Amino acid sequence: METPAIRIDALTRIYRTPRKRWSFRKRAPAKPDFVALDGISLEVPQGELFGLLGPNGAGKTTLIKILTTLLAPSTGQAWIHGHDVVAEAETIRPIINMVSGGESSGYGILTVRENLWLFARIYGVPNDEITPRIEQMLEVVGLADKGNSRISHLSTGQRQKMNFCRGFITNPKVLFLDEPTLGLDVTSARAIRVFLRQWMREDPTRTLLLTTHYMAEADELCDRLAIIDSGKVLACDSPNNLKRRVQEFPLFEVALAPGSIVPGVLHSLPGVHQASTTETMEHVNLKLILLEDAAIGGVVQTLISNGAKILSLKKVEPTLEDVFIELVGHGLSETRNPVG
Repeated sequence: METPAIRIDALTRIYRTPRKRWSFRKRAPAKPDFVALDGISLEVPQGELFGLLGPNGAGKTTLIKILTTLLAPSTGQAWIHGHDVVAEAETIRPIINMVSGGESSGYGILTVRENLWLFARIYGVPNDEITPRIEQMLEVVGLADKGNSRISHLSTGQRQKMNFCRGFITNPKVLFLDEPTLGLDVTSARAIRVFLRQWMREDPTRTLLLTTHYMAEADELCDRLAIIDSGKVLACDSPNNLKRRVQEFPLFEVALAPGSIVPGVLHSLPGVHQASTTETMEHVNLKLILLEDAAIGGVVQTLISNGAKILSLKKVEPTLEDVFIELVGHGLSETRNPVG
């Protein structure tokens, strides 16, 4: 059996509240310890683009810091390509890399190309491979014309693009992207998503773990994703399977011309689970929950034969945001705790 790229077993991380020395002075009760990760277990096979979704304070950043050997877990274990993140950190670091959205890294007096060359040499990339990799990545993010500019002269978005380049020029086996498109314009973010899929296809052993606040980005990119909150995994599956959790049956909306009569027989048609109507000045809206997609044909035929004029018909697909809100109970914009 192939060794998983990432394996996490009952991982817990607790941030201890500093204890003040005892004194005779009256003071407020001590704050409780904060549990950032609460027994998380996950497995990511090689070649998978895996996503993490969760509100602020859910534990995403803490988990990534542990997996990238920057933070020790309180209890539990984690492995990268079979290597323990605590005991074998020195073995793991050369085969991983990380890009964090909004990160201000690099040396301001150096140019973009000089910074990237320095990072590549630190990772041991051969000299003859560095320049082609740098030039490829600068083209990907549209930063080639700024390659000779000092990063102190770059905008926030341009620095983020440089950080993104830095994650790939070392050709890591496992790459961690923590909100990589944060602060980027629409065109740049789209180019990055296209590149990520291409990068994964080029080598089936590459693995990518992505955190993002953009639901559409997670839906487009991720093979599987986990939704976490309060340090626990609430669900883990493919985007399509997760969306089926909130909508068991196909849902269709039909707009009819004003004054159209919706026949009562619709409720008894084969494959119709539920039918409801609402009426506005512009149209009559018919909402249908069907047992299967094919049942819509009988509905359309019945409507037409009863004189109803169909203005539009669409199938309503659930979104990852629907799944997220059902599981977490609130949107991503709501902050839970300052610890990631």
